[in-house]
Amino acid sequence: MAAAPPLTRSDSARGEFSPLKHFVVAKKKISDVFEHLLNYVKETSEFVEETCGNKALENIASQDQKLEIQSYAEKLAVIKEVLARRHMKVAFFGRTSNGKSTVVNAMLRDRVLPSGIGHTTNCFLSVEGTDEDKAYLKTEGSEEEKSIKTVNQLAHALHMDESLDAGCLVRVFWPKTKCALLRDDLVLVDSPGTDVTTQLDSWIDKFCLDADVFVLVANSESTLMNTEKHFFHKVNERLSKPNIFILNNRWDASANEPEYMEDVRKQHTDRCVDFLVEELKVVDRDQAPNRIFFVSAKEVLNSRMQRAQGMPETGGALAEGFHERLKEFQNFERRFEECISQSAVKTKFEQHTIRAKLITEKVKSIMDAINIEAAEKRVAALEDREYQMDRLEFVKNQLNLLINDIKKKIKAISEDVESKVSCAMGEEICRLHVIVDEFRADFHPSPHVLKIYKTELLSHVEEGMGKNLAFRCSDAINASVQSSQGYMIESMLPLLPSAVQSQVSMLVPNRKFDLSYDLNCATLCSDFQENIEFRFSLGWTTLVHRFLGSVNAQRALTLVDQNFQTSRPALPLASTPSSGPPSTISQPNNNETALMTQEDLMVAMATNVASLTSRTSMGVVIVGGVVYRAVGWRLIALSASMYGLLYLYERLTWTTKAKERSLKRQFVDYATEKLQLIVSFTSANCSHQVQQEMATTFARLCQQVDQTQKELEAEIRQLTVKIDQLETVQSQSKSLRHKATELERQLEAFTNQYLQPQQ
Repeated sequence: MAAAPPLTRSDSARGEFSPLKHFVVAKKKISDVFEHLLNYVKETSEFVEETCGNKALENIASQDQKLEIQSYAEKLAVIKEVLARRHMKVAFFGRTSNGKSTVVNAMLRDRVLPSGIGHTTNCFLSVEGTDEDKAYLKTEGSEEEKSIKTVNQLAHALHMDESLDAGCLVRVFWPKTKCALLRDDLVLVDSPGTDVTTQLDSWIDKFCLDADVFVLVANSESTLMNTEKHFFHKVNERLSKPNIFILNNRWDASANEPEYMEDVRKQHTDRCVDFLVEELKVVDRDQAPNRIFFVSAKEVLNSRMQRAQGMPETGGALAEGFHERLKEFQNFERRFEECISQSAVKTKFEQHTIRAKLITEKVKSIMDAINIEAAEKRVAALEDREYQMDRLEFVKNQLNLLINDIKKKIKAISEDVESKVSCAMGEEICRLHVIVDEFRADFHPSPHVLKIYKTELLSHVEEGMGKNLAFRCSDAINASVQSSQGYMIESMLPLLPSAVQSQVSMLVPNRKFDLSYDLNCATLCSDFQENIEFRFSLGWTTLVHRFLGSVNAQRALTLVDQNFQTSRPALPLASTPSSGPPSTISQPNNNETALMTQEDLMVAMATNVASLTSRTSMGVVIVGGVVYRAVGWRLIALSASMYGLLYLYERLTWTTKAKERSLKRQFVDYATEKLQLIVSFTSANCSHQVQQEMATTFARLCQQVDQTQKELEAEIRQLTVKIDQLETVQSQSKSLRHKATELERQLEAFTNQYLQPQQ
C-alpha cells in the first residue's frame, strides 16, 4: 500500500488533526462537484427539451438525446443521495470473547458496547455518530428510536429482544459530542464470534461488501484459528484485496513471561504475515508487518476512561510494558485511520467520479453535436434567406418593368381595336339598306301593326349589324387578346414559384373572348316617325322639296304660309293630305323680314301668288285665260290629261308594298344619320371591353405575384427568426460545453488530489 501523506498529529480523540478528515473533506468536495454536475445536467436537459420541442428547430436535438440526458440527471440524483449517505466503515471480526467490543470501546474512548467474559455480542452492532444529544438504537426492520443511556441498558435491550439473531443488525447512534472519532463519518461494526454460526456467506453479503477496513481481533494467548482464517478466505473471494488489520489482543498477558515475549511475538507475526501474504495475498511481505499489532484493548480503554475523568492514565493495577502496548495501540489507530481514509475515498468515490466523468463527456459530446448541427442549419438558413431576398428584389424590379410594358401593350391593342371597330361600323352603316331590305314581316299602315313592325325591324337591324361586326372584327380581336394574355403569362411565369407555375392557366379563363357590340337601336331610333301618306311626285310641295332641298323647302313653305295668314287673317287654313300638322312658329318681326335675302323674298312672292290662285276660283279663271290665249286649248288639254293620268297612275300604285318600301327608305336615312353619331362611342366601348379583359387578366397575375412577394417576405421573416434561434442555440450549447469542461477540470482535480497514489 502506498505511504500516506505525512501527518503532524494523530490523536483524533483530542480534536487534533486526524487522517479521517481526509475522507470528510473529499466527501464534501465530491458532493459539491456532483451538486454542480446535477444542476448542469438539469440545465442541459431543459435546453435540449426546449430545442427538441421547437418545431422550427427540428433535427437540431433529437428525442434520443433528450431521453439520454434525462437519464443522466436521474442517475446523478441517485448518486448524489448515495454520496450523502456514504461513510467510512470498519468491521471487527474474531472468535467469541477475543475482545472485539473492547477494542471498539477503546477506540471510542468510552464504554459504548457491552463487553465482558462470555458471549456478550449476540448480533451485529454498528456504532455511528448522531447530532442529537441522546443515544438511541434502531433494530433491523424498524425505524423506532429506542433510547439508551448506559451500556447496561444497551445490553439489557439486546438480550431482551428475542427477534434478534446473529444475522441481524442493530444500529447504535452515539452523540458526536461524546466521541470525536464519530464526527468524521466513521461507522464501526462489531460482530458475533465467527465460531457461533455457519452462515458466513450471508454475513459477508449483508455486512462486508461495503466495508473499507476489516480488523481481525485475535487472542494473543492462542494462535489463529481455522474458523477465523476460513471467514477471511471467504471475504477475500468476494472482495478484491480487502484491507485487513490483525490485532493480537490481550498482549498484556505476555508480561507474566517476559523471557518468551519476543519469541511469541515473532511466532505470531510470522503466522499472521504468512496468512496475509501467502494465503490471502492482500498485501506484499514488506507491508504486511504494518498491518499486525499487539495490544491490550482493556488496558487502553481503562486508561483513556481514567484520563477522561481527570485521573492519571497509569492509575490502577497495570501490567509491565503498558506504555509500549498503549503506543502500539495508538500506532494501530494511526495506521488504521490513514488506511481507511485513503481506502474509503477510493472505494466510495472513485467509481462515482469515473461515472461523473463519463456523463460529463457524454453531455459535452451532445452539446458539441447540437452546436455543429445548429451551425450547419444556421449557414443553410443564411444562404436560403440571402437567396429569398435576392429573389424578392428580382420579383419587385421585374414586376415594375412588366407593368409598364403591359400597360403600353394594352393601350396599343385597345387603340387598334377601336380603329378596327370604327372602320367596320362605317362600312356596315353604308350597307345598312341591305340589312333593311332583308327584313321580312307583315306590314299594314295601321298604327298598331306599324309599332310592331318597327320594333321587329329595329331588332333585325341590331342583330344583323352585330353579326356583321362580329364577323369582321371578333376573330382578329380575340386572337390578339389571347396572344397578349399568353405574353402576360410567359412574362409572369419566372416571377412565380414552381408550384404555382403549373396552376397559372387556371387564373386565365379558358374561353373565347366575346366582344359585345351594343348598338341599342331601340333607344337610338325610338323617335323615328315615318310618313307613308300619298304624295304626288309633281305636286307643289314635292317640287319645292326636290328643287330647294328639304331644309330650304321647309323654310319657304313656312314663310309662304305665314305671309298668307298675314294678308288674309279672316280666311281659315287649308289642309291637304300631304301637308303636316299646323305650324306653331310665331310670326317674324319687321327686322327679321328685312334681313331675308332677295332669293327668299322672290320665292315667297311666287309662293304667295300660287297659293292665292290655287285657293280661289277667280285665280283659276284668270290663269286659265292667260294660258289659253298664250298656248291654245289643245295643248292645255293634253298637258292636263297627261298630268291627270300620271297622278292617277301614282295614286293607283301607292299600295301597302309601296308604303313599306317608303318606310324602309325613310328608316335607312334616319338610322344612318343616328348610327353615324355613335360610331366613336361604340368603337370606344369595344376598346374598353378589350382593355378591361386584358387588365383583368394582368391584375390576376399581379395578384398572384403579390401573393408570391408576401410569401417570400413571410419566409424571410421566418428564416430571420430561425437564424436568431439557431444563434441562441449555438451560444447556449457553447456555454454549456464550457461548463462541462470546467466540471471535467474539477473532477480531474479531485482525482489527482484524492484518488491518485500520493508520492
